[in-house]
Amino acid sequence: MKHRLRERRRWRFGQQGSTPPSGGLIALVGSPNVGKSCIFNALTGLYATVSNYPGTTVALSHGSVTLGDERFEVVDTPGMYSLTAITEEERVARRVLLDPALRSIVHVVDAKNLERMLPLALQLVETGLPVVLALNMTDEAEEAGIRVDAQALSRELGIPVVATVATSGRGMAELRHAILSSRDRREPRPVVRHPDVTEEAVRQVTELIEGNYGVDKRSLALLLIQEDDELLQRLRAREPERAERLQELIRRTNLRLAHSLAYQVRLRYQERARELAHRVTAHEERRARGLGVWLGRRCMEPLTGIPILVAVLYFGLYQMVGRLAAGVVVGWLEGTVFEKWVNPAAARLTEVLLPWSGGGWSALRALVVGEYGLVTLGLRYAVAIVLPIVGVFFLVFSVLEDSGYFPRLAMLVDSLFKRIGLSGRAVIPMVLGFGCVAMAVMVTRILETRRERLIAIFLLSLAIPCSAQLGVITGLLGVPGRQGAWVFWMVFVAVCFLVAGFLASRLMPGPPPTFYMELPPLRLPRAGNILAKTWSRMRWYLWEILPLFLLASVILWLGTLVHFFPLVEKVLSYPVQAMGLPAEASRAFLFGFFRRDYGAAGLFDLERQGLLSVRQLTVAAVVLTLFLPCIAQLLISRKEAGLRATAWFVAIILPFAFGCGILTNVLLLTFPQLVGK
Repeated sequence: MKHRLRERRRWRFGQQGSTPPSGGLIALVGSPNVGKSCIFNALTGLYATVSNYPGTTVALSHGSVTLGDERFEVVDTPGMYSLTAITEEERVARRVLLDPALRSIVHVVDAKNLERMLPLALQLVETGLPVVLALNMTDEAEEAGIRVDAQALSRELGIPVVATVATSGRGMAELRHAILSSRDRREPRPVVRHPDVTEEAVRQVTELIEGNYGVDKRSLALLLIQEDDELLQRLRAREPERAERLQELIRRTNLRLAHSLAYQVRLRYQERARELAHRVTAHEERRARGLGVWLGRRCMEPLTGIPILVAVLYFGLYQMVGRLAAGVVVGWLEGTVFEKWVNPAAARLTEVLLPWSGGGWSALRALVVGEYGLVTLGLRYAVAIVLPIVGVFFLVFSVLEDSGYFPRLAMLVDSLFKRIGLSGRAVIPMVLGFGCVAMAVMVTRILETRRERLIAIFLLSLAIPCSAQLGVITGLLGVPGRQGAWVFWMVFVAVCFLVAGFLASRLMPGPPPTFYMELPPLRLPRAGNILAKTWSRMRWYLWEILPLFLLASVILWLGTLVHFFPLVEKVLSYPVQAMGLPAEASRAFLFGFFRRDYGAAGLFDLERQGLLSVRQLTVAAVVLTLFLPCIAQLLISRKEAGLRATAWFVAIILPFAFGCGILTNVLLLTFPQLVGK
């Protein structure tokens, strides 16, 4: 088998006149934390492209695989629990399943939790779409004394079932064969018998609908009587009179029942899944034991989970990102590679290529090697300061992700997050925000209500530093002798996060959020997975972020030519000096508006020049963390939260950040021993 990947894909979902791959589309679906990404990597290799589904901000991973003589496009869809879509991610995943180019669906399930996974499998089988069931994590199931008869399950469902261990490659050859042999096998097969009242409603709806919606009419009827919003809207658009009759039918039927049709349908799928799982699963009584099980439980208990979290922050962020990346690697790249080799070579080359004198030529030379030069500022910041910090952060992040720690962190903080109007699920965008806040704002769509999304976007904008900003600040404050400043900065920002969240939850009242999440076992991370995830994110940084650094250098250069940015710096210098900082620090805040990591790198420059004491550095770090989001994040926030909400966020954050800066300065002048001299 050969793996191939196109850097630029000509085909996109739903585009008229586009040309799909020769073999068509293979979609990976399933609940979160079942190993879909591992199977995706095993099928396509270690590389993938990421693009948003048209009309949404939901990102999908794309790769390609050659099976037999055909090349297939492989798409890793967002997690979904049911075909009845609730979140935007589930709606996007279902749209992928209805794409005309679809040739096969690989439904990935966790063998340890088969009963919870089977309702979606039953629904997929009934649609008549070509489905292959990947019974993943069978090694962990066997260790827990759970054995699933894949052949018996295949007979019951009428589809291929393959036992896999994606992390080790076990069963992947069989899975590829099953995909190839079962592609385009569209055989609707009812596997669930519902109560008579429900079956009668399904019959009437089936007779009522005339259009083709991409799935078997019985499955469509079952989704419609569960009042699926998206499908009801499509029905209203295509068959408005029948949509009215459908809603009247559902209303009349629900009046006759103790529970709604939607409740009865879901309950019957769960009952059938329980029966089926009991029939094909053998359990051997084993007491869960081992260091992983013990440590996994300790991670979720406040008494032990908080010290574990502190240890993760200390070794993962302080030691690895702060001392190793921001200290050793950045010092060598900036002090040796750029200062001694790259910058002088670029200056000499510029003199050769642009030898003429005069204002215009001088300005062009400044664009390359001047104060805001493409090489001396843009490339230096991106490669010498931010790249090593981001790289090590992504490495640490991948280790924690692959170990299964993040779901346990969500369980640990759930009760605390509920006090600020969020559930433990919100820890996912919050943690992703430490990588890229703009990306994390998109991920807030996994939260169930608009209220939760608004609170999460506000807190991300206010108090979550991105990876580069976090790394640079950790590198500045986390060096020996300044540990107190680093702890003060972390505690102060955490308090701001909690206070702002508490107030936001009171200003935006609503029902308390609910929380449900699959809990994978705590496992030893695999080097291959860690390297693949880290490299994928590093490629994203190099292709997406590096050009933005260079573009920001050009904008800053142009702003200086027309004397606009010096004016903005002068205006910013007044609140900056009120916080006890030198006027030169206003430039770091200006940079930070273009990109957060630009502003953090600006602080790095000021510290190297000896312009900031430890107290001033702490104040600047606090304010820069709480300062306005970067332009990219503002644009995404406007799309996700709306213009009015984003304007409110800006109006609150700007004075709040400067006020916290003044408060921090007064506090540290009064108690200098908190951070040292």
